[in-house]
Amino acid sequence: MAKLSELARLVRSKNAGPFNQTLDVMFEVPEYYERVKQKGIITPALVSKLYGIDIDRVTVVYCDVAQAIKIAFPRPVPAGDIGNTDVFGAQQHAPLLGVEV
Repeated sequence: MAKLSELARLVRSKNAGPFNQTLDVMFEVPEYYERVKQKGIITPALVSKLYGIDIDRVTVVYCDVAQAIKIAFPRPVPAGDIGNTDVFGAQQHAPLLGVEV
């Protein structure tokens, strides 16, 4: 088995405003994208488990044209608020890197 970080060209996270977080998983090799998509690896249930978020608050969209997966969910702490450790949301993709495919 390979890890998602080995198959994806880019795995990143960023803010979608101060209250939401997005994660992007982009593939250069079409077979890798199809492999992840067909196996149903990236799901709201997985993201819920990795990030401790209610499954109903997670959105996962597979974009075939771009060979990419977009994940969105509310931030646990608004960007810039007291207790926020990543104001830009740029370090939140790490839990996805080790996902087995």
